[in-house]
Amino acid sequence: MKTEVYSWRLSEELKSDLEREARLRKLPVSALLDLAVRDWLKKSGEDIAGDEQQRKLHAAVEECVGVLAGSDPLRSEKVRETVRKRLNARRRAR
Repeated sequence: MKTEVYSWRLSEELKSDLEREARLRKLPVSALLDLAVRDWLKKSGEDIAGDEQQRKLHAAVEECVGVLAGSDPLRSEKVRETVRKRLNARRRAR
């Protein structure tokens, strides 16, 4: 049961778009807004999880940054392959 009220001001155009979409879906505007907010919150949470995964990947790669040395003139072109080999070797060593 809904007990809370939240209100905000929106443009006339956005209000008419919401009403039109609600009519097309044969839903009350409040139900359409519930769906939209729930979808947005779900996607927003997934983005946060993805951000955490990116931070972990960056931390792992930072250990390799700046330590690629050698006489291979093509090493800058092979950096992705070299970093992956080192990361995989560390995973296997665990």
